[in-house]
Order: sequence, then C-alpha cells, then structure tokens
Amino acid sequence: MALLPRVVVIGCGFGGLEAVRALARAEVEVTLIDRTNHHLFQPLLYQVATAGLPAPAVSAPIRHILRREMRRGRLTVLQAEAMDIDTAARCVRLDDGSALPYDHLIVAAGAANHWFGHDDWAAHAPGLKTLADAFAIRARVIGAFERAERCTDDAARTAWLNFVVIGGGPTGVELAGTLVEIARHTLADEFRRIDTRQARVWLVEGADRVLGAFEPASSASAQRQLQRLGVEVMTGCRVTAIDADGVTLLAADGERRLAARTVLWAAGVAAAPIGRRLAAACGMTPDRAGRVPVTADLSVQGHPEVSVIGDLAAAQSDGKPVPGVSPAAKQMGRCAAANVQARLQQRPTTPFRYRDYGSLATLGRMAAVVQLGRLRLSGYPAWLFWLFAHVYFLIGFRNRLMVLTDWAWNYWTFARHARVVAEPGRSTKVAET
Repeated sequence: MALLPRVVVIGCGFGGLEAVRALARAEVEVTLIDRTNHHLFQPLLYQVATAGLPAPAVSAPIRHILRREMRRGRLTVLQAEAMDIDTAARCVRLDDGSALPYDHLIVAAGAANHWFGHDDWAAHAPGLKTLADAFAIRARVIGAFERAERCTDDAARTAWLNFVVIGGGPTGVELAGTLVEIARHTLADEFRRIDTRQARVWLVEGADRVLGAFEPASSASAQRQLQRLGVEVMTGCRVTAIDADGVTLLAADGERRLAARTVLWAAGVAAAPIGRRLAAACGMTPDRAGRVPVTADLSVQGHPEVSVIGDLAAAQSDGKPVPGVSPAAKQMGRCAAANVQARLQQRPTTPFRYRDYGSLATLGRMAAVVQLGRLRLSGYPAWLFWLFAHVYFLIGFRNRLMVLTDWAWNYWTFARHARVVAEPGRSTKVAET
C-alpha cells in the first residue's frame, strides 16, 4: 500500500487551524504541532487578562475542536515545540530532540511579544500573547489594588493606583478602556481604605494618533471615546525607560516620568523565533520583525514544499503588505492548504489575495469603532457590532454561550467574577494548623 504524502502544520492559531481543516478530506497524512493543547481566540484574550471572561471562554482543546477530522484517521496532533526546520532533510526538529519528516510543511507559528531590543523591560511591562500572559496580567492588575489597600504612605498608594498601557493599537486601547471600567465600576466600594475611582490610566502611543491602522477620523473618534471613559491618552511619546517604579517618556515638550507600579506592554510584536531559523535555513533574510518573505502563493523561494502563513509571513496582496490580523491568517491557511493539494495533483498554485472585511476595535463599555468598506460606526452601535461579530467567530457553541452569558451579566452588574487569582509562590502542601 502506497504511503500518503506527509503534511506537517506548525501552530494551531487561526491560520494553522484553517489549514488543517482544509486538508482534512485530502488524501494526505497531516501532523499538527503546537506548544499548547488549546486553540486561543486571541482577539478576546484581553478580557481574560482583565477578569471579564474565564480562560475556557476564549480557548478550547485542540483535540476537541478537531475531533471530527481526527476520526477520519489521517490527522495526528502533537503537543510539542518546533525548535528548528531542516529544509535539506525535510524534517522538523522538536523540543525532545526527535525529527518529524515532511513532504509539505505549513509554518503558522504566529508572533511573540517584542520590546524593541529592551528585553529587560519585559519583567516590568508584560505583554499579552498567551493564556499565561493573561493570568500574569490579571494577577498584577488585581494585586495592584490589594497592595494599595495595604499602603500607609500616600505616594506609594498613588503609584499602585496608577496604570500605564504602552501601545495605542487595538490591544492597547482595549486594555486601557477596560482598566478604567474595573477601577470606576467593578471595584468601586469594595475597599475600605482606598477609592478605586481615583485610579489613573494612561495610554501611551509613539505615533501621533491611536489605532494607526484605522482611518484618521476613526482614530480621532476612538481617542475621544477613550478620554470620555477616563483614559489619559498621550500620543507622540517615546518610551525611554521602564522599571519597577514607572515609565520614563520623551515627548515634544521634553522628558516626563509616570510613577506607576503596573505597566502593560501592547506596543509591538515580532514573529516567532522559528521564523528566523527557517529564513536562515533557506538562505534568506527575514524582515525587521523576523517575518519570512514569501512568494505570491505563500511558499518560500526555492522551497515550494514550505509555506509560511499568518504573523510569520511577510506577504503581500495587490502590492500591499498583508496585515497581521485573524481574518488574514484564516485566508492564508485555506490558500496554503489548497496550494499543497494543487502541487500534489501537479496543478498550478493560486496566488494569495487578501480580502479585507474591515476593522473593529472596542474601547470599553458601549464604546468602539468599526470600519467596514464605506461603513463607519462609533460609540454604542459600533460596540454592539463588535460584540456580536466576536461572538460569531468564536470556536464552538459552548464558548459562544459562555461569552454571551458573562457579557450580559457584566453589562447589567459591572461584576467581573473571573478576577480570582492564584496564590503566588505557595506550597501545594496542606499547612498545619
């Protein structure tokens, strides 16, 4: 019996998941590799970080999502990390030292946090890419109010009640708007010694406007809505230092220091490290963000058996860079899978063409901006559109039901019951009393 062609997919984000689903009915053996055992709906990850949703609402086990595909008997899922790619031997080196051979490879490893050469800032300004990141940020945010309650010094208390979000993209504006809601509504009247409504939230952006990928009118609307919510927006400010006590900024009017014990990083991402290793193996130079240049059909020059998609790909469509958003990753996953099948059938491949379905960003309670073709929405209508669009694209009925239920409860009560955090550094042994 002839062996089926072996297709390896690295990463179960939006792109990798779509690629696997598209290949499920093809006459190929598919192996999916991911460092975790779950698929993560990243657009709502900030809700986990800010205690709006529990982790299971925005994630689901990979094996459960792909259970129908696995029943066909040609899909293998491995929880492992791809450390390197040997293009000459056509194999993927895994974290346990083993080698996984392939005939065709789709690399969808995604992106990682990027501090622009200041990796020491990571300890003081965590980014948000994984569930572990979300749990760590949640603990910092909730812990800041708890520490403020314990302070007897006014200056120390103020620093604990100051929050700085660096980066005015979608993640940054979402975090900033939600932090204000937590301080002014969720935690109001829950503390005796502090007034959480006195907390300050700064949103720092190096460019001259927030949401730079949006049209100027939408960006201006977003900034006005943030300011109405209570966020202090600072544009045209470059971060020069971050430490345990706050942030140093350089603006047009000089240097400024923000004393804050909680700083969150939403300013930059870079391609996963395996991108640079793949580029080196193929004799190519990645771009500044570590993304791998790809041809029109998303394959690597000189290696048509290797496709790169999602945040890892420096791809273009109609002469424009493809944005690092989930709709683009999904479309690239489907295109890469179709081109694998075309090569196996000795047919011409299809160039990737990105279809832009619009841009959405929520800023907080009943505040958002939407761009869909010529349609422009802001405020409450945009917030409703954003809400239902994200529920629609969630994986699985259970997740949709959980999110709708939690959001409805949060809307009417301002409560965030997912703000429980684990005890740091405590032994699992039962303490003697």
